[in-house]
Amino acid sequence: MMNTKNFLITGISSGLGRAFAEGALAAGHTVVGTVRQAEAAATFEGLAPGRAHARVLDVTDFDAIPTAVAGIECEIGSVDVLVNNAGYGHEGVLEESSLEEMQRQFDTNVYGAVAMAKAVLPTMRSRRSGHIINVTSMGGFITLPGIAYYCGSKFALEGISEALAKEVRHLGIRVTALAPGQFRTDWAGRSMARTPRSIPDYDAVMDPIRSARQAKSGAQPGDPAKAAQALLTLVAAEQPPVHLYLGEDALQLVADKIAGLQSEIAAWEEVSRSTAFS
Repeated sequence: MMNTKNFLITGISSGLGRAFAEGALAAGHTVVGTVRQAEAAATFEGLAPGRAHARVLDVTDFDAIPTAVAGIECEIGSVDVLVNNAGYGHEGVLEESSLEEMQRQFDTNVYGAVAMAKAVLPTMRSRRSGHIINVTSMGGFITLPGIAYYCGSKFALEGISEALAKEVRHLGIRVTALAPGQFRTDWAGRSMARTPRSIPDYDAVMDPIRSARQAKSGAQPGDPAKAAQALLTLVAAEQPPVHLYLGEDALQLVADKIAGLQSEIAAWEEVSRSTAFS
């Protein structure tokens, strides 16, 4: 008999969140998915009546999260797997982008994920089991100009995930930062928040990047359905990794950055070692 689990997945209306939810349902699991509009809730619950449950919840409504999670656990039982998928991309040159835009980016991509994790941890801790999966990005390790706020938010979630994994491992709880490369979702399309351009000095850097990203939207190499299968493999693992990259592009770009870091460390090693008391 298959070991079925209760999944709580944020942001299941579209993209990777929808693919993760559909993959888990197809494998026989129970899924509670969060949406921001009531009409999306009914559509999702129709996918697998009795096993697909939707809740209208904005992850930036931090005060509502504990009550929502408690209600979910009362209705379907303890959450075995939390997938913090809700998030979005912000594109904009740092100098042109407001601090309010940065606040919104971090509220969704970082604070919302942490609030969800804090809500499920007491029950996971009491049961001595559970898996928290924070969907980050290859942009949580590599960077590109024009998405500084996004990369910053994903770097933050990567670090929080790694530290949390060390805090809860002895309690039987696993934490994984799941970092996709480019997948065929609407992340770079209507889902992306874009700051209008205003400073010509950045044209040479931003114009080619913005046009290339828009041209590639809808033609990304990653298959969301295969990402869902990777998620299921991760959840079934006895010793899941703390970091898992998805996609050839993510693997290559991360390897390139590691090589660059090693080269830079070696070039500046003498200065690094020069700071101790004599």
